[in-house]
Amino acid sequence: MSILLDGAKARGAFVLRTVQSSPWSVQVRDGAPLSVVAVVRGRPWAVPSGGEAVRLGAGDIAMMRGPDAFTFADDPRTPVQVVVGPGPRRTTPVGAKPREMADTGVRTWANGTAARDDGAGGPSVLLVGKYRRPGEVATRLLSALPPLAVVPEAAHRESALVSRLAEEAVRDAPGQDLVLHRLLDLLVVAVLRVWFVRPDSRAPPWYRAGGDPVVGPVLRLMHSRPDHPWTVGALAGHAGVSRATLARRFTDLVGVPPMAFLTEWRIDLAADLLENSDTTVDAIARRVGYGSAFAFSAAFKRSRGVSPRSHRGRR
Repeated sequence: MSILLDGAKARGAFVLRTVQSSPWSVQVRDGAPLSVVAVVRGRPWAVPSGGEAVRLGAGDIAMMRGPDAFTFADDPRTPVQVVVGPGPRRTTPVGAKPREMADTGVRTWANGTAARDDGAGGPSVLLVGKYRRPGEVATRLLSALPPLAVVPEAAHRESALVSRLAEEAVRDAPGQDLVLHRLLDLLVVAVLRVWFVRPDSRAPPWYRAGGDPVVGPVLRLMHSRPDHPWTVGALAGHAGVSRATLARRFTDLVGVPPMAFLTEWRIDLAADLLENSDTTVDAIARRVGYGSAFAFSAAFKRSRGVSPRSHRGRR
């Protein structure tokens, strides 16, 4: 789990505080791979592109997997008033500049009514954090998440972390972006730890298999040492079982044979390195367990449909 979550490292992430008074509805179409919203005050609705709207309360935390759009509103029936695009750029649904909207402080924006509010009551207050580049979040982590995951306040104990993020979001001090990035990372890790142990979370097979006395240690070896020339026999030796036993048990629990899983894991790691570093293709090949750039490129193209250089070029 630690190795998986190590892929969540904010670098160009975006954090803001928004204050909204009814009626309000904000639709996000920025294509961010992962968004996190913590409700500081109010009872807004989270409305995914597909699926049912979910009512949130103060202290609840929602995670949205991109690139699909999602909406936050005081009521699911409220017409969308503001559309947030990449940048972020805020417009009306027809592309005009919203009339009742104001930047009211450092990393803070509000609709017109909330901007005039004296703070005594009423408006919803949300903290929004976004990982804006796919390389900031491990591919395997994103694929394990639903489009919308909500962790109620009663299910977590991160109120102090949310309060600290709220305080830091409106500060303008040296190194502030770094502080916000690390706080966002901590919040994501804390929420995911809670989410994956919920009975309704539908955790992926490889996560559930981590607790198996045979498959769990094998998964940890693959995750921690992807550059090692593993074979089924070598992995079985570490697990203290036969090759046939490991192959059968691993496939039953994880859904794919051991070497197929290892290949997927190596390619996922390589894709993140290609997107998020300037390491050469040859060095990445060795780092993820391939003897040559040619062998790595062939495996990468079979998995992703493009060469490593083309994948990096998309960045």
